[in-house]
Amino acid sequence: MAPSSHALIGPDGFQLRGTAMSRVDGFSDVVFGFALTLLVVSLEVPKTYGELHELIHGFLPFAVSFTLLLTVWYAHYFFFRRYGLHDVGTIVLNAMLLFVVLFYVYPLKFMFGLFIGQVAGYVDANQLKPHEGTELMVVYGLGFTVIYLLFFALYWNGWRQREELELTPLERKLTKIYMADHLTMVAIGLLSCLLAVVLPLGEAGNAGWVYLLIGVSKWFYGYYGGRTTRSFSSI
Repeated sequence: MAPSSHALIGPDGFQLRGTAMSRVDGFSDVVFGFALTLLVVSLEVPKTYGELHELIHGFLPFAVSFTLLLTVWYAHYFFFRRYGLHDVGTIVLNAMLLFVVLFYVYPLKFMFGLFIGQVAGYVDANQLKPHEGTELMVVYGLGFTVIYLLFFALYWNGWRQREELELTPLERKLTKIYMADHLTMVAIGLLSCLLAVVLPLGEAGNAGWVYLLIGVSKWFYGYYGGRTTRSFSSI
């Protein structure tokens, strides 16, 4: 069934079925807002120059962590805009995703604060013991993996209800592409965890270079999705 002439269509050609704010959307935004609050360097106005200096040191790690968390919110936003689902399965998966996001904030903030601090020279490079570096990379990687595994599950739930949602042939093809995209992210997270475990103690941080594959993955699926949309538009 083709979208009605009054339907809102996204840039990828997907009909936006979830344009109205729901209680699930509102609750999710509150949780994401709270997660962003947990990233803040300090909730208090600095009273001394030393406190201000420490606050400045925390700005770049906060900016990186904020950006990464914002990408998760953006992916969440577009899922609900595309499918507008509020069934029990979606609510449960969404609750699990929000739970992991709240926990994920802590290793996210700590890891980038440590990494940027070491690069800038104001954090001791030997602050972590070798086995602690391995544990940190594994915890971060598992959080990353679970988040995108839950996104895959949300899209799979949407695919499962494709008849009820009356997804068009283009939307069905794009749904498969989005699921593959998130599974690739899961694979990247698992690969980083594996490398963190097998690399010699003290070198687990090198497993973080695996995340550069995210850029390649996003380019590939963006290109493939765009080509798919154009091919259907020309029919």
